[in-house]
This record gives sequence, structure tokens and C-alpha cells, in this order.
Amino acid sequence: MGGWRIRDAHAEDLEGVVRLWERSRAAGVEPVYALAEVLTSATEDIAVVATVGDDVVGAAVGRRAHNQAWVVFHAVDDGWHGQGIGPGLLAGLESRVAEAGATLLSALVPAEQTRLDAFRDAGFAEKKALRYLERHLPVQREEMALLEELGGRILPRGGWDAVAGMRHEKDLIEKRLVLPLAEPSLAEQYGVRPPRAVVMFGPPGTGKTTFAKAIASRLEWSFVEVFPSRLAADPGGLAGALRDTFHRIADLEHAVVLIDEVEEIASHRRGDPPSPLQGVTNELLKLIPAFRDRPDRLLVCATNFIRSLDSAFLRHGRFDYVIPIGLPDQEARSAIWRRFIPPAADAVDVSALVDASAGFTPADIEFAARRASQAALEQAVAGGGGSGPTTAHYLDAIAATRATVSAETADEFAEDIVAFGRV
Repeated sequence: MGGWRIRDAHAEDLEGVVRLWERSRAAGVEPVYALAEVLTSATEDIAVVATVGDDVVGAAVGRRAHNQAWVVFHAVDDGWHGQGIGPGLLAGLESRVAEAGATLLSALVPAEQTRLDAFRDAGFAEKKALRYLERHLPVQREEMALLEELGGRILPRGGWDAVAGMRHEKDLIEKRLVLPLAEPSLAEQYGVRPPRAVVMFGPPGTGKTTFAKAIASRLEWSFVEVFPSRLAADPGGLAGALRDTFHRIADLEHAVVLIDEVEEIASHRRGDPPSPLQGVTNELLKLIPAFRDRPDRLLVCATNFIRSLDSAFLRHGRFDYVIPIGLPDQEARSAIWRRFIPPAADAVDVSALVDASAGFTPADIEFAARRASQAALEQAVAGGGGSGPTTAHYLDAIAATRATVSAETADEFAEDIVAFGRV
């Protein structure tokens, strides 16, 4: 199933909320709040609904009191359980109450209610004996304005699980980065200092930016991407804009900061007289130690050309790890292909696609998959029939897709792993 979406509740949705409340009661689960209270909160406080077409198939209603908000009602039609609607409703409600200034989202559910997976998947923790669940919102209201100024955001939950394949890279990043940052007390017990800054390097399109975002999603930290090209337009100059950006980032409680294509501002310093970028490189080298002094933050510098980085930039003490992100292997390509093949195309020979796409990046595979789907759609509209893309559609798309990474680049990357990798 699919095709559902989450949106703010409208007056015409109240009938659907009533229906969901009554069905919950008929199923033997007496709602904690009376129908009148639910409808009052849906009208005067905060409510979101899940819809399929014009039909309301789920609803979440909240009520805010000072810095705490409560889930007054949460229900999903029986036929739509297991489709991700329950956690989606709670995430939508969380977003609205956070904007209203709440820092804690709590829920009381009937003792006889057994379906609590939606709350657990949305990050709530159960309080024993009371059936009381609460969730501390990752970003408080005071930070929202600053995060918006920085062009940052809170990424949706589930971003880590959405990274298809790349099991070796995921396992390494999970152990080296996520675990110590998510469990700082446990890390301290074992004498492990959580990482503060890492470099990710590899050919274009291999997923370095995706991994940085996935880490932020996994930790539920703010995500800020610093774009050197945009900072260069600042009247105070690139070095000044970089310094100001990092000073403002210091006011965030938790943050993953990504500098993509870092070689733009940290390339080899050479020449007499020095180039204008040398001042920017020097500024960045001074900012990193100060960044490392603050807990609950991670700097990720990503580059396609690690050989071009200044040697002082990569030395021990500045970066905890220098992690290679390479081309997906067979297992990873299989997982990535399955992510983009629609359910209607269940007869596709995935193993043939995996073999034909050797040397493709995740971005190459996504492009080829979308190209095959488009070709199948156009063929169906033109009267060619079919219920979805076939193996032939995908193989044709692969043949027509030029791999981002050349054999020469792949060989250079293998050499770079030996020369620069530090995991």
C-alpha cells in the first residue's frame, strides 16, 4: 500500500477524527480523553491527519501547556497499520508543538492498548507501570531561529535506515562515530573520547553527503551544511564569514556540521606571494581546535580530491578519522537497486542489474532506475502495455548511463585509501 500523506487537520476532517475515535472504542480500547476533549483540542490546539485521497485514515491530536505538550489522541485505521503512518503522525505533531514552544511531548495511552510501536518508532520512551510515554524534542524553540539563519534543519527520523547497502561503511561509521556520540557515558567508562571531526573522502556520488545527513538523523542532532561558495559572497570576505558561521554554530546544543568539497578552502598552501585562499585555510585550521573543545557536535569535511588537501589540514589531532567512502559492492548495489524498483516490477532480475552496474555509484544507480521507470511509463502511455519496468528497461537504462567514476579514478581511490585512510 502507499499514497498516504500527513497534513494539518481542517474543519472538514473532524468527521474522520470522530470515526477513528469511535472505532478505537468499539475495538475495546477506551480512549484516555473523551470525544468532546479530543474535538476541542483538534479545533483549538494542534492536530494532523493522514489521508489517502480524500479519506482520513489516521489522526494525531495534541494539546500544549507551557513547555509541555500532550498527545490527546492517536489512531490509524486497521487497514493501514504497518505502513509508517503512526510514526509519521507523531512526527508531524512533534513538528507543530515544537514550533509552538514545547520542549517535551508526552502521551498517556490506555493500559489495554497493545500497539505502541508507532510511539517507540517516533522516539518515545515508556515509563514503567504508568504506561506513560514522553519524548524530549531534539531542538528547542530558542535554537530554531538560529538554525534557520544558518540554513540548517532537523532531518527526519529514519535517515540512517534509508541508506541502502554500503554495509561496510555503515558498520564502520556506526561503531566509530555514532556509538560514542550517542552513548557518551558508556564511551567515557571505556576510555573512548567521542569524535569531534572527521574527513570523508572518495569519488563523486558515492554518498559522503548522504552519510553526514544520516548521522545527524540517527543522533537527532541539528544538521548544518556550510557552503564555501556562498560564504565567499559575504562582504566581510570568506575567512570572516567562515569564522562568524562557526561562532554561531557554537550556540547550538547539538550539531552535525558538513563542509562539502572542503578542498575549495583547504587546498595545498603554496606560492609566493601566498594566494588569497591561504588566509581562508589558516582560518579554518584555527577554527577546528575550538570546535573540538565543545561536546555534542561533529564536523564532517567531505572531499572528492583528498590529494589536494593541505598536509597540515589532515594531521592527527585535527581529525579523529579519515574515512574512505567508495563504490558500492555487489551486496550494496543489490540493496540500492531494490530501493528504486517499484513493487509492480517484481519479476525484474536484480542480479542481472547488479552485474551490469558494476562501477556505478549510488547516484548512477538512482539515475538509471529513474530512467528505466520513465521509459516504461512512456511505453505504456503510447500503448505498449506492461505493468511496470522490466529487466530489459533497466538494462537499456544502465547501458545508456555513463558511470561517474572512471577506472582511472577508481584506481587512484584505492591508492588514496592506503595513503590517507585512518579508521
